[in-house]
Amino acid sequence: MKFSLTIFWVAVLATTAYAQPFSPVIRLNQVGFYPQSPKIAVVCEEAPETVFYLKKAGSGKIVYQGKLAAPRVHHFSQKNTRIADFSEFKTSGTYVLELPSLGQSYPFDIKKKVHETVAKGALKGFYFQRVSVDLPERYAGKWHRPAGHPDNQVLVHASAASGAMPAGTVIASPGGWYDAGDYNKYIVNSGITMGTLMSLYEDFPAFCKGLKTDIPESKNVLPDLLDEVLWNLRWMLTMQDADDGGVYHKLTNAAFDAMNEMPHQAVKPRYVVQKSTTATLDFAAVTAQASRIFREFGTQLPGLADSCLQASEAAWTWAKLNPNVQYDQTKLNAQYDPDVNTGAYGDQDVADEWLWAAAELYLTTKNHAYYEAVAFFKKASLSVPDWSNVEALAGYSVLRHQKSLEAPYTSDVAKFRERLLQLADFLIQDVEKHAYHTVMGKTAKDFVWGSSAHAANQGILLVQAYLLTKDRKYLHHALGNLDYLLGRNATGYSFVTGFGDKTPMHPHHRPSVADGIPEPVPGLLSGGPNPSQQDKCTSYPSRIPDESFTDDDCSYASNEIAINWNAPLVYLAVAIEVLMREP
Repeated sequence: MKFSLTIFWVAVLATTAYAQPFSPVIRLNQVGFYPQSPKIAVVCEEAPETVFYLKKAGSGKIVYQGKLAAPRVHHFSQKNTRIADFSEFKTSGTYVLELPSLGQSYPFDIKKKVHETVAKGALKGFYFQRVSVDLPERYAGKWHRPAGHPDNQVLVHASAASGAMPAGTVIASPGGWYDAGDYNKYIVNSGITMGTLMSLYEDFPAFCKGLKTDIPESKNVLPDLLDEVLWNLRWMLTMQDADDGGVYHKLTNAAFDAMNEMPHQAVKPRYVVQKSTTATLDFAAVTAQASRIFREFGTQLPGLADSCLQASEAAWTWAKLNPNVQYDQTKLNAQYDPDVNTGAYGDQDVADEWLWAAAELYLTTKNHAYYEAVAFFKKASLSVPDWSNVEALAGYSVLRHQKSLEAPYTSDVAKFRERLLQLADFLIQDVEKHAYHTVMGKTAKDFVWGSSAHAANQGILLVQAYLLTKDRKYLHHALGNLDYLLGRNATGYSFVTGFGDKTPMHPHHRPSVADGIPEPVPGLLSGGPNPSQQDKCTSYPSRIPDESFTDDDCSYASNEIAINWNAPLVYLAVAIEVLMREP
């Protein structure tokens, strides 16, 4: 894994060789580039020269020189940037890009499989989020820790009580992943996370089967990706009420734990809280897709596929009987004790969850009743998915399995394909005029809470467009968004902990704060710029949309981590690795 410390020593050698400082105003993918891919850097400060140089790291030998493009005015900050395009240079090696008046970029590689370590590291990030299990040094390195939250004595909250499960009933709900920088587990956010990771497996099974991340299960028959999915799936299955099929919205403390507490030190009572339609439909979609995927491994996991399908169908039945049970934490706290003040994941519109659940259940069972229960793809436009809008996941699955789609539903393939390509074309329009030459940042609306995940999900949509058309413009723009995440952006950060020279060192992530280790847990995607600054941290350098980021653990609005952010990073990095190997 290519962590910051390794790159640091490369940097030291290069600086010693020819005494040039590394310049944070030269922005590029700090991990590197494929020999045959576009290679772009952005210069963010005025310089007297117009020529840039590519030099061998460690020797200072010039191997290429090019001319900076004309200045571009950034539409957010009004600052000038200039593009250094060295795409025609294809020789493998480790390099720096230099402007004599500004210094050198951070070192980067040009090589095949250049993002394979990013893909492995981001997937390994889920291992570090595991609940209810020790993370031994053999697998977790210096970030090893004792098990936290066995979750075998979880209380049914008064909001979740039923005749068979009165308030205070004790249930077991171990396993799963910590959702984000806190220690709670949320079904809604697990939904899009699991859907993204399982879709990655369905799109690129051969590569995923060979992707090893050095986890305890790495020697078994399952791909490591599915081992990680299985860890969370088994927890999700415990969140369903076996009496009626409804699914609890979340498993949580009443309030967030202190930032200086490691998982095993956080011992406050835990609750399962109110069933909701959103959580139940997300669960139905995930378990239907899981049934389809894990049926391949029936010998190793006997009965799992059938159990997942039964759970999915039961959840669908509950949702049909309870079509609009919304999770409203404020109202819940006015009615029940104790108050719950952790992540709400409230979603007032469940139309997209109905689509996703119906699509996955139909594709798994071929039961027409599921597909006919909802109106598919009637909206005039499509949105990049997030936890509260999963319509695109339904469409991705329909397109992925379009050859097995039966009449009269085949007409929906054309509808969704048209909407997807319309959005992809909108995203890539005029990118060559943008200050950072990336799809991400086209509008200020891109910079929301979790903007890094938005960039990765834009990349996934562009990958889907490429898979449909084989037009490499979509693939190259998807790669551009990966470049954005790894350093070609207005902050100069690679937003993936441990990958690059300038990466977040103080994410809002309790284990990284409390463990006493200077470096944070690696492979985690920081949330990214968010001008709303809901956390009220005082260390933000700017409210300019793409600069509104602070590497401060107080900043849960810009520098937290979350499983639904890491999942699209894993997908994008793997997809780019697979597809950039195609001629």
